[in-house]
Amino acid sequence: MNEHQARVDELVREMGGYWKPFEMLTALVEEVGELADELLKVEGVKGKGNRDSLEEELGDVMFALACIANYYGIDLLKALKGSVEKYRIRDKSRLEEQHEVARG
Repeated sequence: MNEHQARVDELVREMGGYWKPFEMLTALVEEVGELADELLKVEGVKGKGNRDSLEEELGDVMFALACIANYYGIDLLKALKGSVEKYRIRDKSRLEEQHEVARG
């Protein structure tokens, strides 16, 4: 568990503990919906938004993810590093092909 997840863990325990996994998933989906709404506002598709609200919604999504990760003992930073490497390897040839097509 990294430093940020430890802070989330401390707060969650102060507030009575972790919810059940599917309750936490529901909270994450709700937060992603709020992020989507704010992103639509920032991009001018749905009303008017601002970067501060977008940052807040991203933070809420990360908090919800940290709760799920903590419940299962997963270090989010380690998981992210693994995903970055996975995408780097998986998409390397596709990106090289796009660059070759662009060069003509």
